[in-house]
Amino acid sequence: INKANKGHLDFWRKVVNSPPGSQHDWNRVFANYRATVDNPGCCVWKELMAAYPRAKVLLTLHPRGAEAWYESTIDTIYFTENVWQVRVLEWLTPFGRKFGDMSRKLVWGRALKGVMNDRDKAVARYNAYIDEVKAAVSPERLLVFKVTDGWGPLCDFLGVPLPNEPFPNFNDRASVKKIIRDMIIGSYVMLAGVAALIALAVGGLWWWLG
Repeated sequence: INKANKGHLDFWRKVVNSPPGSQHDWNRVFANYRATVDNPGCCVWKELMAAYPRAKVLLTLHPRGAEAWYESTIDTIYFTENVWQVRVLEWLTPFGRKFGDMSRKLVWGRALKGVMNDRDKAVARYNAYIDEVKAAVSPERLLVFKVTDGWGPLCDFLGVPLPNEPFPNFNDRASVKKIIRDMIIGSYVMLAGVAALIALAVGGLWWWLG
């Protein structure tokens, strides 16, 4: 979801405001793609399996287990849920308001059952999610994968040749925290701009009344 695919966000908001299991025109968002990774697609994996019965499923586990997943998530993407500067960005931009609403309901609400503030329940939910996928997907369609496994298992599963380049390392904790810092800085810039506009408006009104 990005500004180049503006209609996708409205689509996903419709998904999140529909009962779990509802079917939608998935081709509307996936017509030009061969795969979906991470959120929001992984939150509706059951619906996507029903819509694309021949699709392969990649279940990616945190390399160091559920506890490490929780520590990383609570320190990065879930951290933004409690940062007022990020909420400012949501309030001041239509895209931010829609994206924040969608993420809160679909990721933290539906997929993770609203338990992220309770460590034990969140870890249990992580493990339950893994068990649900393993139970629902036939072995020939499923690859249980850790990024530390490298290209080999992934390429074998997809039936493609090994790339002649290192396995990528994106979205590590340091990179995500830098994005969050940039968002916080951006919120201050936007607040300064809003304050300047208010000051100009008040000054203009004062001059007009005077």
